[in-house]
Amino acid sequence: MGSASVSPIELLLSGTVIPAHPLALDAQGRFDERRQRALTRYYLASGAGGIAVGVHTTQFEIRKPDVGLLRPVLELAAETVAREAGRPVVRVAGACGYTAQAVAEAELAASLGYDAVLLSPAVPGADEAGLLERARAVGEVLPVIGFYLQEAVGGRFLTPEFWRAFADIPSVAAIKIAPFDRYRTADVLAAVATADRAGDVALYTGNDDAIITDLLTPYRVANRPRWFAGGLLGQWAVWTSTAVTLLERVRQARGGDREAMIELLGRAPELTDANSAVFDVRGGFRGCIAGVHEVLRRQGLLDGTWCLDPAETMSPGQAQEITRVAEAYPWLTDDAFVAEHLDAWLG
Repeated sequence: MGSASVSPIELLLSGTVIPAHPLALDAQGRFDERRQRALTRYYLASGAGGIAVGVHTTQFEIRKPDVGLLRPVLELAAETVAREAGRPVVRVAGACGYTAQAVAEAELAASLGYDAVLLSPAVPGADEAGLLERARAVGEVLPVIGFYLQEAVGGRFLTPEFWRAFADIPSVAAIKIAPFDRYRTADVLAAVATADRAGDVALYTGNDDAIITDLLTPYRVANRPRWFAGGLLGQWAVWTSTAVTLLERVRQARGGDREAMIELLGRAPELTDANSAVFDVRGGFRGCIAGVHEVLRRQGLLDGTWCLDPAETMSPGQAQEITRVAEAYPWLTDDAFVAEHLDAWLG
């Protein structure tokens, strides 16, 4: 996924696979460092170009004072990448809250060797001007990745004018577009295209319901095609080696490989169907983190589906849905790859 001469930010700009890193707990709810490290090793061995840590899939509760896991989780992932990757890897840290908290979290990430900050847009009461000022403040610490988050899980509507101004902040390196909405996705693409820094901002899909569609679509703005560079996705926290292969196949299709294009168009709805099971769409996304854990548990990477919030569990019928999609789409799973390397990762 790039040569040693490429910096992590250059890799981010060129496009790569960035899984949203889950949190490994034991049956008593304690941090399971061995399995947490194994997950990072899995993503590295899969060929992912980055990891995103301290984000929704990592569970926001790690920031609670009585939990106190933000630093240990960020630190373990950063150390594992630094020690074992042997190649450029983009280390992305999630940052939350109002400006003071977000800046403090960015400073922590910077001290641990992270390359960029994924900035959560969930800031109650903040207007768009306030969100822009917050991004500028965080950007004085580390490069910023913006985040358009769907409303079903705490996001909000943000105007095209906001995204144009956001893209023109000098520290902005990328935007993760995840409104799960075709209209709003197009809004961001069009807005960024008219920004002065349009060519300096990479676009990443976070639309887990339309991953392949996003990656294959040349959005034509100002008579120039604009592509999604890659994906920063909770869905790519599972079956990750397949995701890496998928992005390579996308590049072949973009380059004119008709067979690859037809293959991917057929797989697009299958991946969306699989995401529906893993993310618990039928249950209103209540079991999305537990669903990710369940896939990893079945592979032996996690010991259970436990979350910091005991109420975060899979919905009725969700496990059966995960079984259904895994059996229906054997191209999507990477069980054999995981089984081959699991002992080494857990070692």
